[in-house]
Amino acid sequence: MPRKPRFKWAILPVFAVLVASLSGCSSEQFSRGFLPGAPGVTNQTDRIVNLWNVSWIVLWIVGIIAWGLMFWAIIVYRRRKGDREIPPQLRYNMPIETLFTVVPFILVIGFFVQTTVDMNEIEKKVDSEYRIEVIGKQWSWDFNYTNDNVYDSGLQLPENQSEAELPVLYLPVNKTVEIDLVSRDVIHSFWVIDFLYKKDVFPGFVNKMYITPQVIGDYKGKCAELCGEYHSAMLFNVKVVSEADYKAHMAKLEALGYKGQLTADPNDPDNLNRNNNLPGDDPEIRG
Repeated sequence: MPRKPRFKWAILPVFAVLVASLSGCSSEQFSRGFLPGAPGVTNQTDRIVNLWNVSWIVLWIVGIIAWGLMFWAIIVYRRRKGDREIPPQLRYNMPIETLFTVVPFILVIGFFVQTTVDMNEIEKKVDSEYRIEVIGKQWSWDFNYTNDNVYDSGLQLPENQSEAELPVLYLPVNKTVEIDLVSRDVIHSFWVIDFLYKKDVFPGFVNKMYITPQVIGDYKGKCAELCGEYHSAMLFNVKVVSEADYKAHMAKLEALGYKGQLTADPNDPDNLNRNNNLPGDDPEIRG
């Protein structure tokens, strides 16, 4: 029988490089660890990208060392042609076992400390120039623009929903925004994909997030918590605009008659009832 190539595993790195090249990944995508979005979308996205990248770099180093030791042992201690004896049997190796205990412990502590530092910074309460209340409901979103005392309500349209029918959240660029999150029914999760951050939306409890959008543009949002039959249709859009355009949109909502605030006080159970524009012949069946 012909001998197998001794260095057949050497083609694996070449294959990996080829796959990365042919997949069309740009240098910017690579520098972001293939996370969505662009640099500086909000005041927190770069911090999240750095945490992600550092974590993967450390893990790749550990992986390369572990794989190297594994293949070294496979090659050096492989059975040679003509070997008939059983190799020496070892019960344990204290240096190796100590290494494999201490290194993971240090890694876990390091990841925990760095994640805690970053999370504390992201979650830190700040004085905000604007406050917006986001109300999750099966299966859409309502937005209360508190400063301007206007609102925008999304309709639950689980079937044949078009892009134009999705609710749109407006945010002013370079302004600190406090977003208060509350649910009318079940647990949802507020996720603007390019913001690299999501937060659960609970009934009867207000969750808060503080962001400063820094790049004007259109962004996609969705519910990231399985919340029922039409969870996949619980989509929304986000427009980050200039402050002048933001004010113009507030004036437009007022002109359309959307004056006041939709009720979602978690201390008042009556204000957390589901809206009546749910699917079905009899909305009262839905609660």
